[in-house]
Amino acid sequence: MTANIKEVDGVKIQPKHLARCHCGLVEIEVDLPQGLVDVRRCDCSLCRRRGAIAASAPLGGIKILKGEDHLNLYQFNTNTAKHYFCSNCGIYTHHQRRSNPNQFGFNVACLEDINPLKIDGIPTEDGVNHPADRGSPT
Repeated sequence: MTANIKEVDGVKIQPKHLARCHCGLVEIEVDLPQGLVDVRRCDCSLCRRRGAIAASAPLGGIKILKGEDHLNLYQFNTNTAKHYFCSNCGIYTHHQRRSNPNQFGFNVACLEDINPLKIDGIPTEDGVNHPADRGSPT
């Protein structure tokens, strides 16, 4: 998907959009001046299981407003990517990307009032054959 997404099902993407986990203990602000950028799915073993639709933001583009103490970190394989999720409800909120450690990926479904299932044509990245792999399963 090459175009930045400025609206989903009639809801505008705000330049600073609020995102929450399911229980609301974790709240983040995502800097989205260009709308949703690099919207994708991934087929690595973790992404297949969590089923999230992700988009990208620069490292400085995610601000934790509350609940940092409720975020747990999960890493696997190369331990490059840092996946964060709420320790209470289990929802994945964001991750520091492996393919570009200068970016965060974030769970589009956590954005306030945005239903990612209303976005058509989301590509799936080949996380199974990731270029950063060292030969071990992803």
